[in-house]
Amino acid sequence: MIPLPRGAAMPEEGRLRRWVEHLAVPRHNVANARNNVWVRDELGAAFERYGLSVRLQGRYRNVVALPRHAEGRPVTFVAAHYDSVPDCPGADDNASGLAVMLECARVLAQSDDGPLVGFIAFNAEEDGLLGSRDFVAHGLPALPCALRMAHVLEMVGFRKRSGPVQDLPFPWVPQSLRTPDFLGLVGKGRSNAVMDRAIQSAESPGLRLLTAKTWGPLHVLLPDLRRSDHFPFWTAGKPAVLWTDTANFRNPHYHCSTDTPDTLDYVFMQEVATLLSAVVSREAA
Repeated sequence: MIPLPRGAAMPEEGRLRRWVEHLAVPRHNVANARNNVWVRDELGAAFERYGLSVRLQGRYRNVVALPRHAEGRPVTFVAAHYDSVPDCPGADDNASGLAVMLECARVLAQSDDGPLVGFIAFNAEEDGLLGSRDFVAHGLPALPCALRMAHVLEMVGFRKRSGPVQDLPFPWVPQSLRTPDFLGLVGKGRSNAVMDRAIQSAESPGLRLLTAKTWGPLHVLLPDLRRSDHFPFWTAGKPAVLWTDTANFRNPHYHCSTDTPDTLDYVFMQEVATLLSAVVSREAA
């Protein structure tokens, strides 16, 4: 069992719902530039309320929130992209990831132990991972702290308790495990150890996990492994884990105007936020 930090609050379903409803507006970096800036500023203000030091990084204005007293020390990061495809509300993609990230920040801010966990909201993910590529190339070397691990949230709000089995980019997963009710975790190399820590956690007993450990150039054979902001970390040899509901492999509203807050499962998101908070606090302790 991986406990939450001493004194930490529990993630709340209602807070997650309110964050998604608040942030699920069309916010493409160019097509919806005004909303994009508004969401960016809302995230920065929230991180500041949680006691983090906030800065904007690079030409795509990534929001980087660092824990106090992190200079010269290894920091675990939680990340999610804040843009959407043009004219799409993007509730699952990726207001769900933003909401879970913000709830994790709130939970850890109230803990007694103060684990060294930072947060990054990437822009321009929908335009070829431009924000995260810029961060890894230029923002990461300029940080006053070292990277311990990056946990990237990419669509973590859609769950179906029943229905037909879903497709997956991993052909070796048996049909019996493909009911679309799990959280997918994908690691590579050094980050594969996170899979074991997540499985050992009993903080979210209702959450089913499907984990995938990868090595070397497997992403060349399976291009779906390259589709989110974890991938620039991988290409730079940095440890990162993708947390996902598997996006278009499950969610019929992917990149559509119907990707709205009412389609999401907020109990699922609460379970994800609880597991995430436990895993990263243990990792950063």
